[in-house]
Amino acid sequence: MSKHEQFMRRCVELASRGRGSVSPNPMVGSVIVMEDKIIGEGWHREFGKEHAEVNAVNSIHDKRLIEGSTLYVNLEPCCFHGKTPPCTELIISNRIREVVVGCKDQNPKVSGKGIEALEKAGIKVTSGVLESECLDLNQVFFSKFKEGTPYIILKWAQTLDGFIAKEGGIPVKITNPVSDTLVHKMRAEVDGILVGANTIRNDDPLLTTREWVGRSATRIILTCSGDLPSRSKALQDKRTILISENRKVNGRPGYDLSEGGLNGAMIWLNGQGIERILIEGGTKTLESFIQQGLWNECWIFEGEKGIGKGILAPNPPKGKKMTRNVRNNQLFIIENTLSN
Repeated sequence: MSKHEQFMRRCVELASRGRGSVSPNPMVGSVIVMEDKIIGEGWHREFGKEHAEVNAVNSIHDKRLIEGSTLYVNLEPCCFHGKTPPCTELIISNRIREVVVGCKDQNPKVSGKGIEALEKAGIKVTSGVLESECLDLNQVFFSKFKEGTPYIILKWAQTLDGFIAKEGGIPVKITNPVSDTLVHKMRAEVDGILVGANTIRNDDPLLTTREWVGRSATRIILTCSGDLPSRSKALQDKRTILISENRKVNGRPGYDLSEGGLNGAMIWLNGQGIERILIEGGTKTLESFIQQGLWNECWIFEGEKGIGKGILAPNPPKGKKMTRNVRNNQLFIIENTLSN
């Protein structure tokens, strides 16, 4: 492993600590190196707060040590005023000699302009170090510029014989506590959780993060008719979004499916700050996303027992498949290679 790769890997490690707390911003980590030793490091901790480069600089007590150093960052430094000042200005003002970048930012506001600003200031820039890993880390952030839709994760649990519920939509316990915790971790890392109307009617789920430390995502209900039980747990939250054939259901703002269908709804949600979304069911809702190719990952938890009859789970979509053991459950993770 080269010196550049060693320090860039540390940036990726730091950046991943912001998962679930920086969205809709990307995950970014940064280290500052002098004479092959790290003298400062930081990561973007929370949306709207200081960026990774700022935290790395602030971690160094004696700022005189920064002049002539090399700054590593997994994503091209920003060069525009947003909620915080441009990181390029910080780098230039601290007289950093060299900047090593993992990958370019695909945000049109940056997209090479950050690197250009640094080079114009006489700073040496090396880019593309561990580029594949750095791109993978923020594939969710980049997808909104590529497709215009959120990064979509399908998730369901099915019995050993392929059912997601008993007849009549009666819920059945399928997953073990470890799988349950993993699902709540997933919830803490997304911006929105979407279910269909039948799931609300049959299960009345909370759709919150309870078994993992983290925020609860915005709840989204897909309903053609808008006919939902008013006392449903998900409807008690004023933030809950309804996607239906009516612009407003029960006085709530939402998206009208007649305007652009499911794809249009996803683009609209992306514009509302829902950049990573978990689709939790039921079968009809999941299959509608699969049929339209609106998915990036699919997570299927399979239990160890069958129930003989009930509501069938969706047919798994085609893609690159991985299998993991979660105690007595099997977890199948499918990647939509056509969306890359």
